[in-house]
Amino acid sequence: MGGLPRRPPARSREVTAVGSLAHRVGHLARRFAGSWSRAEPAPDDLAWVAVQLTPGELALWCRMTVADRRHAVEVARRFVTRRPGATREEVAGALLHDVGKVEAGLGTLARVAATIVGPRTRRFRLYHDHEAIGARLAAAAGSAAATVELIEGRGPAAADLRAADDL
Repeated sequence: MGGLPRRPPARSREVTAVGSLAHRVGHLARRFAGSWSRAEPAPDDLAWVAVQLTPGELALWCRMTVADRRHAVEVARRFVTRRPGATREEVAGALLHDVGKVEAGLGTLARVAATIVGPRTRRFRLYHDHEAIGARLAAAAGSAAATVELIEGRGPAAADLRAADDL
């Protein structure tokens, strides 16, 4: 009865790792499939974004690809569901979480390659460093510290953003 808690068998940890990998692959496959659509976010989503972002942030958001803007709205909506008391600055961070990818200038297939092979070229490194780059861009656009921090993947709302982005 007493004593140390039992450690799960190795097979259990392996199954968890495989399940996590399968989840990640599924997430990336959904992003890939959605990246081919050229449809703008819905008008009500665009109106919501305009309320959440400062003029400088909105200019940054508009530099993102159509697919990244749609993804940003989906993630930000899930973020707000997970974090009902989110501040405007946190929602802005969710909407701009991938804005640093604009500096890499990669299309869909090059993004897939960068994800698979890692930061082997200058542009692939930019893609992989998108959080730091996005934070720098947001700071230059006048974003609040909480927005910049969230784009960097830090702060009290970071776990909720990661969860909202990983569906």
